[in-house]
Amino acid sequence: MRIDLHTHSSVSDGTDDPAALLAAARAAGLDVVALTDHDTTAGWAAAEEHRPAGLTVVPGMELSCRWFPLDQPPVSVHLLGYLFDPLHPAFAAERARLRDERLSRAERIVQALAADGYPVSWPELVEHAGGGVVGRPHVARALVRAGVVAGVEQAFAGLLHHRSPYYVSKADTDVRQGIALVRAAGGVPVFAHGLATKRGRVVGDEAIAAMAAAGLLGLEVDHPDHTAKQRAHLRGLAADLDLVVTGSSDHHGTNKQTPLGACTTDPEQFERLVAAGTGAAPWRD
Repeated sequence: MRIDLHTHSSVSDGTDDPAALLAAARAAGLDVVALTDHDTTAGWAAAEEHRPAGLTVVPGMELSCRWFPLDQPPVSVHLLGYLFDPLHPAFAAERARLRDERLSRAERIVQALAADGYPVSWPELVEHAGGGVVGRPHVARALVRAGVVAGVEQAFAGLLHHRSPYYVSKADTDVRQGIALVRAAGGVPVFAHGLATKRGRVVGDEAIAAMAAAGLLGLEVDHPDHTAKQRAHLRGLAADLDLVVTGSSDHHGTNKQTPLGACTTDPEQFERLVAAGTGAAPWRD
């Protein structure tokens, strides 16, 4: 059984709509795939409607969070939430706040770039987003369309890098609050790509232990941005903390060159995750 528990559609920053994403997952030989768009469940209905026969789909989301050390600046972290009730009032309100934050941030970045002569337009970017949650990847694709950069990765390495003068921070959720919200909605919180140093600063073992004490239920261990050494370390930490171990591709369509099923989850670990979720159930035959 091949299980990929972290993918993105065009509802957030992927390039395939939910139906196309699921068709691609089935064509790639996956038996189980999770839809985990950033800060939104807007793709769930289409995914459930267009689920190919024989493919189990796990409804989920990737929540934008921060870890706040006592003596250092905050660290950006991401929390995967699975099988939660999307109508839970407090969690729905926080997702709406985060979507508004993403939209405002992207608009400010585009306005700053346009003011300095870069050929990008906010109305054009929103049109191309097609109703998805607008974020930096949409700005990157606008820069590609305008011929400013050759590709999305070049945009993130330069104009959209966190050290760029055009970078705008956003007010993400405290990760312990995020964990509490996912759990309150009957969901399963899993710390995403926790040691992916290529993405920037990461938290230490003490922070992950504190997340576990706050209700974290899993660690995404097998991820394309983790080295073999980092995976081994996280696997040992998950065993010490009795956390579910997951693996996934973090697929974004053509925005990233990572194929579906690049990393996968062990079936026994998947069943542990499903057993812990009470807010929703996987969609399957």
